[in-house]
Amino acid sequence: INSDSLYVQIAVVRRCSNHLLSLFLSTETLMDSTTATAELGWTVYPWEEVSGYDENMNTIRTYQVCNVFDNNQNNWVRTKYIRRRGAQRIHVEMKFSVRDCSSIPNVPGSCKETFNLYYYESDADTATRTSPAWMENPWIKVDTIAADESFSQVDLGGRVMKINTEVRSFGPVSRNGFYLAFQDYGGCMSLIAVRVFYRKCPRIITNGALFQETLSGAESTSLVAARGVCIPNAEEVDVPIKLYCNGDGEWMVPIGRCMCKAGNEAVENGTVCRGITTNHPPAFRDRCVAASLMCACNYNTSPQRLCSRRVKRDGCCLTNTARPPVQ
Repeated sequence: INSDSLYVQIAVVRRCSNHLLSLFLSTETLMDSTTATAELGWTVYPWEEVSGYDENMNTIRTYQVCNVFDNNQNNWVRTKYIRRRGAQRIHVEMKFSVRDCSSIPNVPGSCKETFNLYYYESDADTATRTSPAWMENPWIKVDTIAADESFSQVDLGGRVMKINTEVRSFGPVSRNGFYLAFQDYGGCMSLIAVRVFYRKCPRIITNGALFQETLSGAESTSLVAARGVCIPNAEEVDVPIKLYCNGDGEWMVPIGRCMCKAGNEAVENGTVCRGITTNHPPAFRDRCVAASLMCACNYNTSPQRLCSRRVKRDGCCLTNTARPPVQ
């Protein structure tokens, strides 16, 4: 099965398989600047670290720069070393505010309202104040980040900031870790918060099988196959059971299934196969037989008699419900 056909199937799966598969999203944070209780201590060239406020007026550590009256700006700030912990694709959420250039009196035409995001991979924390050099190559550019909203007013309490949130991703990454860098080249802005994370598909039980936590692939379109293990008292039927973890950390396209073995029934939303217990005598229980993919009652007496629950190997069961006789 190829990637294109899998992505076509996901639309069908989402529409009609509420009982086949629950879709989950999960992330793992590698770094979050808002959790810092002291100075972040990032390397600046020459941004300034200051105490600021987030959108909920909580005190946080931020970085700001505003050298808009000088031409040819090249201002960088670099995070500390971030270990990737097995992730192949990294996501960066940035919260920032940008001053509207037109609101600054006598500002030159070189004023900017954008900045650049870079990353640099390394197997160890070896960076210094001058290495890697503050330039593209060795740094790898992720994107130019633009603000959806910029602020231009000042009230009695200080600046009225409009906080922007942007998310970018990059990969594949293969070294033990990496640094992020933010380059300003003539703007007036504050970098309010940075969260670095990766996506993963969480551990789940579905279709009678256990799937372990699986990291998403190196590309946004990656599909990582994961083999399931049948839950106790279940066995694999049809084809080998598997799911695919997509680039968003979402399980998709179930293939194959595990069904409870004879003498067991699926309980707890299909996460457990439990031995069947009944108070009916064997002669009466034997009147329940499988008919195609359904269970039906085969009795020669009153049609109102009930068949006890019995699970067949095809996974079908009748739960204390009167059925017409099998012809």
